[in-house]
Amino acid sequence: MLITEIKTSKITTGLKRPFKTALRTLDYIESILIEINTDSGIKGYGGAAPTEVITGDTEASIIKGIQIIADNITGFDISNMEIIMEKINNSMIRNSSPKAAVDMAVYDLYGKLYKVPVYKLLGGFRNTLVTDLTISLNSPGQMAKDSIDAVAQGIKTLKVKLGDNAETDLARMKAIREALGPDIRLRVDANQGWQPKEAVELVNQMQREGVDLDFVEQPVAAENFEGMRFVKDRVSIPVIADESVFSPADALRLVNMKAADGINIKLMKSGGIYNAVKIADIAEAAGLFCMVGSMMESHAGLTAAAHFAASRSIIKEVDLDVPLLCSEKPERGGTEYNGTTITLPESPGLGISV
Repeated sequence: MLITEIKTSKITTGLKRPFKTALRTLDYIESILIEINTDSGIKGYGGAAPTEVITGDTEASIIKGIQIIADNITGFDISNMEIIMEKINNSMIRNSSPKAAVDMAVYDLYGKLYKVPVYKLLGGFRNTLVTDLTISLNSPGQMAKDSIDAVAQGIKTLKVKLGDNAETDLARMKAIREALGPDIRLRVDANQGWQPKEAVELVNQMQREGVDLDFVEQPVAAENFEGMRFVKDRVSIPVIADESVFSPADALRLVNMKAADGINIKLMKSGGIYNAVKIADIAEAAGLFCMVGSMMESHAGLTAAAHFAASRSIIKEVDLDVPLLCSEKPERGGTEYNGTTITLPESPGLGISV
């Protein structure tokens, strides 16, 4: 099964409501879908999300990056997976999103070659997942209302976006906990929005006032590993690294500095499944736990992330709620959502079609 051509197209997906974080606001999702053609007629699919404020990748840079990768892997046999992955990762510096899109499509073809779903190819730990649901950044009252609406739909775990103002963040979390009572699990994501001392004071104040958090994600700037360790050593709940970890090298540095209790692995950051597996292995060896998340991206990208998450026992938490936030699903196949329960497809590869 030889790679003959890689095509790109653009997908726009509507959202039920604007998605707001400390870093950006989205009214809809724009993604790049890729299709790898082979001499056997079998096609592989993957997706990339332009997330300039996190990965630095734009729509134009993703398309150009895919073209560069295509020049490096066209003509190679899908069975030569290790060689293809080396070619993808060595084709350019950084540019993790185009690498991720091609990586996904190659794994899709690899699963189709051997006639197994990707999650089984990677380990096959389980075939269902349960995701949390994200509450966008808004006023305390609006976020409490959004949380009540989510729980009314049967959702048990909420991930709350914070990070634009510490005083308002405290008010937000108090309002949400007061509205929901003690039985709903809450975790917060500051998206790099706090200073280290501010984060310590705020998280500890939340705990003292009964907000009761599972963990705090990326409280300080991505490059501030010392700040991450400062927070980790001074709060009573786990600290999870997100934007701090793009690569296996980042994960190793995080482990050596003892700067976090866990890692949120995203394929758009890692450059795809191949490196995500390496990050998970480093975390497992060091005694850290992992969660798998995503950018605001296409169903193809979410399906690939779900396959990876389902394959490994070290993945303890899942934040793959984007399809629950969307008003439409342009791609066919892939994962199926029943509320927050995600079921992996049993068809070969990723199970995506267009």
